[in-house]
Amino acid sequence: MLAADLDGTLLGGSPHDRRQLLDALNGDPDITVVFATGRGLTSVRALLRDDPLLPPPHWIIADVGSTIVDATRMAHARALEARLRAGWPGAGRVRAALEAFPHLVYQEQVPQEGRCSFYLAPDALSDELIRAVEELGCSWSYASGRYFDVLPPRAGKGHALELLAQTLGWPRQAMLVAGDSLNDLSLFRLGTPAVVVANAEPALTARVPASDRVHHSALDGAAAVLQAIERQGRPPRHSVVVGYHRPPICWLDGAWRPPPSPNGILPTLQAALADEHLDAVWAAAHVGEAPAPAPPRADGVPTLSLLPLPPDRWAGYFHRTCKETLWPALMSQPELIRHRPAHWDDYESVNTAFARHIASLAEQGATVWLHDYNLWLVPAALKADRPDLTIGLFHHTPFPRPDVFRRIPAANQLRDSLARLDWAGFHTPDCADNFRRLLAGTAVPAPDIGVHPLGIDRPAVTHLARSRTRAGSRPHHNNDGIQLVLSVERLDYAKAPVHKIHALDTLLAEEPTLRQQVRYRLICPPPEPGIHAYDTTRTALENAITCINQRWSTAGWQPVEYIPHTLDFTEVVDHYLEADVFWVTSLADGMNLTAQEYITAHHAAHRPGVLILSRHAGVAQHLGSAAVLTDPLLPHDLVDTLRAALAMPVDERATHIARLAALLDTPDPADWARTVITAIRASAAPQTR
Repeated sequence: MLAADLDGTLLGGSPHDRRQLLDALNGDPDITVVFATGRGLTSVRALLRDDPLLPPPHWIIADVGSTIVDATRMAHARALEARLRAGWPGAGRVRAALEAFPHLVYQEQVPQEGRCSFYLAPDALSDELIRAVEELGCSWSYASGRYFDVLPPRAGKGHALELLAQTLGWPRQAMLVAGDSLNDLSLFRLGTPAVVVANAEPALTARVPASDRVHHSALDGAAAVLQAIERQGRPPRHSVVVGYHRPPICWLDGAWRPPPSPNGILPTLQAALADEHLDAVWAAAHVGEAPAPAPPRADGVPTLSLLPLPPDRWAGYFHRTCKETLWPALMSQPELIRHRPAHWDDYESVNTAFARHIASLAEQGATVWLHDYNLWLVPAALKADRPDLTIGLFHHTPFPRPDVFRRIPAANQLRDSLARLDWAGFHTPDCADNFRRLLAGTAVPAPDIGVHPLGIDRPAVTHLARSRTRAGSRPHHNNDGIQLVLSVERLDYAKAPVHKIHALDTLLAEEPTLRQQVRYRLICPPPEPGIHAYDTTRTALENAITCINQRWSTAGWQPVEYIPHTLDFTEVVDHYLEADVFWVTSLADGMNLTAQEYITAHHAAHRPGVLILSRHAGVAQHLGSAAVLTDPLLPHDLVDTLRAALAMPVDERATHIARLAALLDTPDPADWARTVITAIRASAAPQTR
């Protein structure tokens, strides 16, 4: 993506230089050209009509960053312009407020929108004038020793380009900015590759931030731009692109940090994509006003390409639409669906940005592997732009029945996008069948479908469990004879945490002999800040815990121990090893890796234990009746299965764990990932869809 000023930059240099630049841009259709100019749209259109050496733009940032236009349709990007022009008092008020400055001459013959442009001599740029502009709530720009522009407070070429890049998913490393005047300065502050042309005004050259990304060319105008394009080269393209809304490492407290557990989709994909022979890149979002530092290039860390998203866009996309509109349907709780058009716009915008970002990373005929409901609209957008790609999507969440899916307000739009897939994968046959029935009659040919249950890194868990056993990790209940029932789950109504508290309360009422003989420990980290979909569950859970502890606690015992924060995985394994019973009560679930971790840890340490497992967890279809199966939708079934688990003899518990461990036959996570990539590649040819 090339964003360049006009006068002095794209219009600068000899006709020969300009012709060479035009030929280079016309010869590479993958380069997106953006004009970033102080001119108004009327003036730009006249240039395009009259100047045969001016390259045709895809986008126009005009009026010193107050206007954004889709040049392919000559249509204003009104939503983006509204953000840029927020707080603009209007030209009439600005001109009236500045009448006291006689040296300020309004450019009557210059068409302009969302700004006021004046002529002003350098010696007339006074502190009084600047204060007057600031009192209006406006910003200003002065360039070329004569042009003084009064702008909305958030306008500017740099901010306009940043909004456009965020909306369209342009990676910063694939952007090149070029300019020659002081009103281009905000472009150079974005931190992208950049070129200052030799004929730039000295004030710009002096104020451009020092960076190895900025090239100060010895050439003028178009020749400098062409030189910079050749220096930068094309961003690397890859044969495999993974699209997931989160990266495998997160930027936290000023450092890149790995996930706390060796299991789950993040470490699974990280292990698979670290294989250099795969030629893969991971496209993920980075949320923040400032760009993240470059991810580390270290062993075990795959190539990453981060899509910058502002916090407000992320909140509408993930906190609201994903968690309040889509998640309830996935969890078969459609009565909880909340839908707001503004937030749906954010979901569409982020999916479109992801599609463009992925397209920029994928070589011709590449394989794209998407993950989960967060990117359901990417297939349609990506196929429209890149029909050469083969696109697969794996659902780590349950996939709902068609009648539940259709309760989503945008169900038809989502279904039509999913129909553009070449391949779709699931943990269980039930979910695969739901997907197949949803698309029946809508996709010709239908996407290929695969069932590939995800397991855990059993050798890693086994090694850790044995090392903790040898180290004599301290039991938390000090071998006091009290049976420990454990759950490890994030805060989510789909995990039915309140159901478990009520079931334990009922059991203690029905079985007085269990009082002071059982303790339930709930490790339940909260969601990321800003997600409100689980607030009701959090309140109900905390109230239920308070009530049961007040009702049954004695001087040395209380029935529920609540740990509402994340633990590192070593601590989690210590809790697994200590627990007599592991309690999973999901109303709907993917595979549920914690159940597999509990089984593996106990089997490795030769410790007996009991797994109570919801029939609605994906892993239940693989473990069957070897687990103590329960249905959390039947309140007394929770009570009865907990009673049975607590009463199971020790020798039977040892046999129980051994049987469960023998049924954990899922492949190594890295092998699982490679198998899925192979299946996507083998799916029907993309050009037929």
